[in-house]
Amino acid sequence: MDWQIVIDSLPRYAEPLWVTVQVTLGSAAVALFVAFGLGLMTSSKHLIVRTPARIVVEFFRGSSVIVQLFWFAYAMPQLLGFQFDYAIMVGIMALGLNYGSYSSEVVRAAIGAVPKGQWEAATALSLSPWTRTWRVVIPQAWPEMIPSLTSFAVMLLKASALVSMVSIIDLTAMANTIGRVPGNELLVQYGFLLVVYFILAWLIWSGMRLLERRAKRGIGIGARPSKKALADGHGVQASGGAM
Repeated sequence: MDWQIVIDSLPRYAEPLWVTVQVTLGSAAVALFVAFGLGLMTSSKHLIVRTPARIVVEFFRGSSVIVQLFWFAYAMPQLLGFQFDYAIMVGIMALGLNYGSYSSEVVRAAIGAVPKGQWEAATALSLSPWTRTWRVVIPQAWPEMIPSLTSFAVMLLKASALVSMVSIIDLTAMANTIGRVPGNELLVQYGFLLVVYFILAWLIWSGMRLLERRAKRGIGIGARPSKKALADGHGVQASGGAM
């Protein structure tokens, strides 16, 4: 195999890489919006709110994401006469709705884990349901969601390779194209993809870890005391010992 061909093919991955990043970030944003919407609805005490949300969650979780991709790409334009202006939106919507439905269970569980006393205290302060949810409950539930959402974000990155099945030129589609060029090898291109996806996954994981630490500090979890506070504490102990 001529390694020069492999090296020369690397610049062709620039645009497909950007497509993969766009699909991942776009679908992650949709998934987060859907997760919070459905998660809050399935946490509701009212059956009329909880039931439709549960139906949507089970529908998207119970059907294949590949089928959903084909639906948005091919079936919906034929049956409903609606077609996205940009093909990349097919991947963003299908992946976002699918993984958002899965992630809604993370949101629901985290909200349910907030101590009942916090709800009662917010109610005692006469806070509106909206204020109670977003100023008291969500800030405490958010750090608990992040580890599971991190796993879903990495899985979403890997699932973005499926958009190549609906004629979107991402990293996987480009690897298939380049790998079939005479003098090149498909195995080498897939090996290159392993490295690229690993780096992207590591970046996601690192970013989410920073977000988790920041979220915990925001509610006083894991915050390190300042040097001044430590010094004052030692001073108090010393004074107590002298007495």
